[in-house]
Amino acid sequence: MDKTSVIGVVLGVVAVGVGMVLKGVPIDRLLNLPAILIIIFGTIGAVTIAFPTSEIKKVPKLFGIIFKENKLQEPKELIAMFSEWADLARREGLLALEAKTNDIEDPFLKNGMGLAVDGQNADYIRDVLNEEIDAMEERHQAGALIFTQAGTYAPTLGVLGAVVGLIAALGYMDDIGHLGEAISAAFVATLLGIFTGYVLWHPFANKLKRKSKQEVKLKVMMIEGVLSIIEGEAPRVIEQKLASYLPASERKRLTDEEVVKDEAAA
Repeated sequence: MDKTSVIGVVLGVVAVGVGMVLKGVPIDRLLNLPAILIIIFGTIGAVTIAFPTSEIKKVPKLFGIIFKENKLQEPKELIAMFSEWADLARREGLLALEAKTNDIEDPFLKNGMGLAVDGQNADYIRDVLNEEIDAMEERHQAGALIFTQAGTYAPTLGVLGAVVGLIAALGYMDDIGHLGEAISAAFVATLLGIFTGYVLWHPFANKLKRKSKQEVKLKVMMIEGVLSIIEGEAPRVIEQKLASYLPASERKRLTDEEVVKDEAAA
């Protein structure tokens, strides 16, 4: 489970709820069925109109991505693996990696290594794998765009809900008590629209984009690793090249670990 997604949603709900209580607003005022219908179902309706059925069907899966931790290989593990494969390829040739390829679980890496073992040239492999990354990014962007659009529609529907509520409130001009309640209810729609738009839908879209970038970064590392093996680069050179994709702190830690290994080997 992606703890940050869960914690973020809980904190957002608690912040608004506690803030309302501190301001003296009864929480039960949020249980306004007309406002909920206008914001939630209105947003769903608008998004359904805006996107084709094939993309709308993926929404449950997108929620799963948002609330589940990415099961991606650690970059450090990937660097160590390519270093080992490079050493094997330099000693025994690329065909020696065929057995290793059969054990790879990641389809993208398996495809890349399979092309390398089959003797395809570096330019062809780079083009094929980059096309696969581009297609993946396009799918991810389409998914994130659904939540981005929902975040755009919800606040506007909140204004619509407030207008509808104020129209209803005008019917109580002779009854001050009912007039105040009607105006209060009108602005619940605005509250729900802004809350869902900027605390849920836009952050959900951003989470999908960030996870997509993490996956793309890992796949680019895989491409560089595969091509480096084809070009016969030394394991240490590959480690240094792939380490450039790591944050400075992790890169330094990796360098320190290599120094310790070299000293132990000596």
